[in-house]
Amino acid sequence: MTLPTARRLRWTHAAALALLVAACGDKKPAEAPKAAVSARPALTVSVTKPEQTLLPVTLSANGNLAAWQEASIGSDTNGLRIAEVLVNVGDRVKRGQVLARFATDTVRADLAQAEASLAEAEANAANAANDAARARTLQETGAMAASQINQYLTAEKTAQARVAAARAALQTQRVHLAQTSVEAPDDGVISARTATVGAVVNGGTELFRLIRKGRLEWRAEVTSSELARITPGTTAIVTAASGARLEGRVRTIGPTVDPQNRIALVYVDVSPLPGGAAGSARAGMFARGDFDLGAVPTLTVPQAAVVVREGFSYVFRVNPDNRVTQVKIQVGRIAADRLQVVSGLAAGTPIVASGGGFLNEGDLVRVANAPAPAPAPAASAPQAQR
Repeated sequence: MTLPTARRLRWTHAAALALLVAACGDKKPAEAPKAAVSARPALTVSVTKPEQTLLPVTLSANGNLAAWQEASIGSDTNGLRIAEVLVNVGDRVKRGQVLARFATDTVRADLAQAEASLAEAEANAANAANDAARARTLQETGAMAASQINQYLTAEKTAQARVAAARAALQTQRVHLAQTSVEAPDDGVISARTATVGAVVNGGTELFRLIRKGRLEWRAEVTSSELARITPGTTAIVTAASGARLEGRVRTIGPTVDPQNRIALVYVDVSPLPGGAAGSARAGMFARGDFDLGAVPTLTVPQAAVVVREGFSYVFRVNPDNRVTQVKIQVGRIAADRLQVVSGLAAGTPIVASGGGFLNEGDLVRVANAPAPAPAPAASAPQAQR
């Protein structure tokens, strides 16, 4: 190797070493900003803790609305023609209100005949009474045979009996006249009408059906396994298929369970909620309701604190070093703005109140509502002066 060649190799090695040193020197300053960036808080958050909340316990059921009691209103007379119908389906009626009237021509004629028969019977009775009075007078003198006297006395009693029968017949005709007006037996709502003007009906024919007092009941279907949780007096909120909301109270529980589906009927008296659309609830309508079974204390967190990722629910626990840990929890029911925590989280654990969707495992956060440090005791000041 010649001298110039050796010098060129030494210069080449020296240049390569210099470039390596320069490269290493440039890398260290570049890492410093990266470390500074990683130490910055990812988010400013508020911290909350799980709370024990009284969570209502309810039992949901389906069923139908039905009339509390239905009255069948029919005809008491036979062979009369309907002259007038005064109400229709859906009308609210009062007790004693006239619903329909029959033609009264035939009944009034029968009534006049009964009055005439009574007058005739009373006249015959008066004549028989006079004959009997004379016979009693002659009985003391012996001027009339005893058999004749007995005939007069018997005729008097017979005439009196005919008067009583005529009066009863007259009363019957008066009743028939009163029955030509069909009246409501109770307050309520007309649910069905078969009466038509001009129809001739027989006695006992149903003309109207009436929902007594306008009261409805919810016949809830409850399985036999859950039946013991309900007692008479249990309250419920019922929502009809039309959207009408009703409040109810259990009146009675069905004494039997269907052997096919193991379901029993629970009878709930319902009434419209104040300000609710009561008019849209109808008998026969499907309704869904919730029985109020009280409340139990349970652990809850704000809904905003729960993050759903890949089908699972998480909260972010804030550690003492202000870094967060993703904690998987099992959630239950919703109560207002809070969510029931079934498992996975202990009471008193500090968690991020909201904004967890922007955080990841191990992120550094700044706690906005962190408690201020406790002030130094007053007694420590004199000791410091010593």
